[in-house]
This record gives sequence, structure tokens and C-alpha cells, in this order.
Amino acid sequence: MIEQYSWGRIKASKPAQIDFPSANYSFLQRELQYLAKGNLRSYGDEAYNDNGIILNTLHLDHFIHFDRANGVLELESGVLLEQILNLIVPCGWFLPVTPGTKYITVGGAVANDVHGKNHHKVGSFGCFVDSFTLLRSDGLIYQCSRELNSHYFYATIGGMGLTGIILRVKLNLLTVNNHAIVTKAYKFRNLEHYMELNAELERQSTYTVAWIDCLASGRSLGRGVYYTGEHAGYLERLPAINYNKRTFPFTPTKSLINGLTLKAFNTLYYNRPVAKSPQLVHYDPFFYPLDKLLNWNRIYGRKGFYQYQCVIPNAASDAMREILRRISISGNGSFLAVLKTFGSISSGGMMSFPRPGLALALDFANRGNSTLDLFRSLDDIVLTHGGAIYAAKDATQSREVFEAGYPQLNEFIKYIDPLFSSNLWRRLYGN
Repeated sequence: MIEQYSWGRIKASKPAQIDFPSANYSFLQRELQYLAKGNLRSYGDEAYNDNGIILNTLHLDHFIHFDRANGVLELESGVLLEQILNLIVPCGWFLPVTPGTKYITVGGAVANDVHGKNHHKVGSFGCFVDSFTLLRSDGLIYQCSRELNSHYFYATIGGMGLTGIILRVKLNLLTVNNHAIVTKAYKFRNLEHYMELNAELERQSTYTVAWIDCLASGRSLGRGVYYTGEHAGYLERLPAINYNKRTFPFTPTKSLINGLTLKAFNTLYYNRPVAKSPQLVHYDPFFYPLDKLLNWNRIYGRKGFYQYQCVIPNAASDAMREILRRISISGNGSFLAVLKTFGSISSGGMMSFPRPGLALALDFANRGNSTLDLFRSLDDIVLTHGGAIYAAKDATQSREVFEAGYPQLNEFIKYIDPLFSSNLWRRLYGN
């Protein structure tokens, strides 16, 4: 029996078959449902296709063309962001948008319209996709861009892999001087202080993100550390990086993240000294701090973990306060709790998650019904205040919450490939 695990490791997926697609792939088994997968870094069931055919895109890993003068890269959809960075950074280019891990495929980045620390300035990944090729189960390959087959273009960006297989992507890059980032840290006392700090720093800074102490309560509710970053100018001496990575070696029986370890970590992290002056670092630890420890998802034990990522409109900051309050009372949460504000620049993706507002992401060890009860409580707040849950991280939201969070859903459904489906989609809509 074939088994696959998404990053959250809540439950194994059991596809009937794994294939390796190509441009002339034939969809012969029409009684089964298909789904493309990348590097399985989605947290929940978005990339699962139980009893269906998984189309493994990792072998679509060729670079097609790199226009070094103009920063335009054409490549196959299974290339990892890490491989892209290794090619383009020495040439003075960078990914215009990157999420918190470089171990995802470029096809996955399109299918989830991933966002980064600079969303308030430039929007999401889809904003920089020039075009892509899409293989549908009718055997036809569609060239998709904002001008050509634009309905498939906007349905596929953020479309959770349900519109077909992305074969190739043409991507516009960002010019940089080198691999260095100038970063600075600021402590904030609570959520109100974060909002004040963010209003000032977001205008000035290209990259912004905040860690919050998810257990803090009372007047300290939402306290944390705010980080800014900029690509460095010309430098005579560049910061080095230690490329030695460590691997978390085993999966413990129980989660190593519990109330005691979390409280100790959060207290120490919040109270540690932060440099008052800007620091010069390599881009890797700034953008991808968790990639330093391979298989860190095993820390949460054999029952796995959920990530809960929601966005709440700016006008409803009281709702984020209530979400933080309920998480603090629960005593659950993660050592990496991220708060970020999204801006108003949209990729146009029909199912894209980023929209103007406050975004919060936390990991939760799987403690069964108590964890699910907490999520339902948080979902109610998200639903009431016009927010949304990120499908790439989701494994639990209801159809009601999903439909309320994605107003272009009915338009998107028109472009789902009739032979494509996923566990997430069947959880929400059945077969």
C-alpha cells in the first residue's frame, strides 16, 4: 500500500497509484481521480488523493531558459525554490516573493499563490508569474497568461491544483546586489503596540514579520518581536552562511511541544536581548529559519500537528485580539507563531488567500477533540468578521467557513478539471 504524509503528518494518504506526468501524458483511467503533487509541504489534506492517482511533478525539474539580462526565468513546475535561488542569486536576481520554506516546488507556489514577508509592498507569488502551461485531462495543453486563456490563468493561481497539471512556469525575478539582508528587531508589548509599530515600519520596510508569544495574556496579550529586512546594497564583505543542516532524527511518541516547554521557550525568546542596530545576515536564516532543521515536523510526535492560518480584515483588529485570547487560554500553540499584515495588491487569483488584513499562523500539536474544538471556536470568529482560512494549511475548516472566505468560488468551480480532485475538496464537497 502506498502511503504519503503531508507536512502536518496528521494522517497518511493512500493513493491508488503514483504516476510521473509529462507533456504527452495520457489520462487513461477515467474511473479514478487525479491530482498533481509537489514536495508535500502543504500541511493538511490539500495534496492528498486517496484511492486516486497522484501525479508526482518532482521529476519535472529542468530549467528551460534564464534571461539573465532581464530577470525572466522559465522552468518546469517541479523545480524547488532552493534550486532557483542557487541559480539566480549569484547572477544578481532573487525570488520576488518567497514563503517561509524554500523546499516547495514552483508549481506548488503557483497553486497556492504563496505569500511572503513583503506582501504589503508587492503582493503574492502570482503577481510575478508571467505565464504557465497547463495540461488538462482532455489532453490539451493551454498556454495561460493574463492575456491568453486568462480564465485558466486566474483559476490556477491559488487553485489548489484542481485545474490540471502545471507543466512549465515563466517567472519574473527581482534584482539584488548580493545575498545579504539588513535586518533589525523591535520588541512590542502587546497587540496594540504591534499595530502602532507596524503602521510606522511597514511604510519604510520591504520585509516585515512578527513573532508573537501565543501564551501571553492580560496586558501582554500579543506581545512579541517585530523584524524588518532589506536587500543590502553593494558590500565589500558579505555575510557567510553555515550550510551544515541538522535533521531531527526520529518521531517521538508524544509531542515535544507542550505547555511547559512552550512557556519556557516563549519567555526566554521574548526576554532575550535584541540588537539595537541593524544586522547584516545571509538571506537563508532571514527567510528560512526552520529549513535549518530538516524534518522539524517530527517534533510534534506521531499524532502530528495542525497549522492554523487565518486572515482577518484590518477593520476587525478586535477579532484578532479575541483569537489570541482564546489561544492563550487554551495553553496550546507553537514556538513559531507568526503575525503579518497583508497589503491590497492582488494577483487576481480566484482562490488566492492573501487579502488586506492581519494574518496569523500557529502550529498546534494534534490533541484530538480539544484541538478541533479550539479551531471551531476560532473559525466562528473568522466567519463572523469576514476572514478566511488558508487552504494550503487547512485540514479542518467547514464548507460554510470555506465558502464565506472565497467569494469567487462559484466562478472558480467552472474551471476545475472534471477528472481532478483532492481529499480537501471531497471533505468540503463530497464526491
